[in-house]
Amino acid sequence: MQTAPRFDIDMDALWHDPYPQLARLRAEAPVAFVPQLDGIVFTRRDDIDIWEKRIDIFSSEQPGGLMTRLMGQNMMRHDGDAHQSQRRAMQPAVSPRAVQRHWRNAFREAAVRVLDELAPKGRADLCTDYAMTLSGEALRLITGLDNVTAHEMDAHSQAMIDGISNYAGDADIEARCLGAVAALDAAIGARLDDFAASPPDPHSIDGVSVIAVLQRAGATHDQILANVKLVISGGQNEPRDAIAGAAWALLTHPDQLASLMDGTVGWARAFDEYVRWMAPIGMSPRRIAGSAEIGDVKVTPGGRAFFMFGAANRDPAHFTDPDSFDITRDTRKHIAFGAGPHFCAGAFAARALVADVALPMMFARLGGLRLDPDRPAAFGGWAFRGPLAMHVCWDHDRAEDTAGRAADRKEAAR
Repeated sequence: MQTAPRFDIDMDALWHDPYPQLARLRAEAPVAFVPQLDGIVFTRRDDIDIWEKRIDIFSSEQPGGLMTRLMGQNMMRHDGDAHQSQRRAMQPAVSPRAVQRHWRNAFREAAVRVLDELAPKGRADLCTDYAMTLSGEALRLITGLDNVTAHEMDAHSQAMIDGISNYAGDADIEARCLGAVAALDAAIGARLDDFAASPPDPHSIDGVSVIAVLQRAGATHDQILANVKLVISGGQNEPRDAIAGAAWALLTHPDQLASLMDGTVGWARAFDEYVRWMAPIGMSPRRIAGSAEIGDVKVTPGGRAFFMFGAANRDPAHFTDPDSFDITRDTRKHIAFGAGPHFCAGAFAARALVADVALPMMFARLGGLRLDPDRPAAFGGWAFRGPLAMHVCWDHDRAEDTAGRAADRKEAAR
């Protein structure tokens, strides 16, 4: 029997702004039973850091869980050897070496194309017109799904993350999720057929894609389907929301943006502080598989638990003034990518896309970039959180300025 204190939360308020209720939980009942989630909720950083590693007590294997039921049993829903073997099979596609050799330059080329189309317009919804498009293009590359458009990638990803966080059981949300799963299964199957008929060079872009490396490693068809969808469900929304959200944070903190633009602070600091401050993936569910005593709370097998990364990353025990955005702070204790054996396999690729490519290239290209004062940004979500709309405008395309200056110099030389 669980002895965690009961703590009621307002789910609508949690979606609009989770941090006040998470702060109350962390201060008053850091291990609490929340009836609205029908589970035990962990909100302190140290508790999560310890107990996420205890897979014998808090198991990722959830046969009846939403992700497994709707998307198939991927490596995130395995523990121990089953998890590690699938993780090793995928590693060549997402390792730091692969990011350095292949993905960073491919991401830059994709960003140039997106910015070439966007820059002359002078205004945009940064969420859909830049962050979503660039994340989708990057994900097409990394998965090998060149038969899915960037916009389809985003729509499928959103439908899946809505489905796997659908704890209220909305039938329409589940139906959209299942539709996205069916479409992706067909697209993945088609690419598997392509690669079987003509195996790509292991050193080429296609050859280091997730589909190709899993196929080459001998993963089963179901494992490939499930794990490619896992990459899409997290690999689209987290970079997308981090690109747009970090841009908003910097535009509302111009002094910090200035220190990035003049090179005083590196862009990776902005990325790490943003995902600490507003974790795009705010929680991870677990099945309670064993008994434990956590302080004065006893848990026994049965039921589920939620590790609230969004609360842990604002824990005042580790972060001074945790509700503020500050790119100069030490963020090494953040757990936006998890804290245990399920640490996000795509973390290196996400950091490269956002910190090395998307943010610096956007601010370098769009002169006078600023928020549209007549159309304020909106944020939403708690399990997955990010900007819903972020309208911006800018004065000029700096690439045109550079090209113009080069032409002037050439003419003067004549």
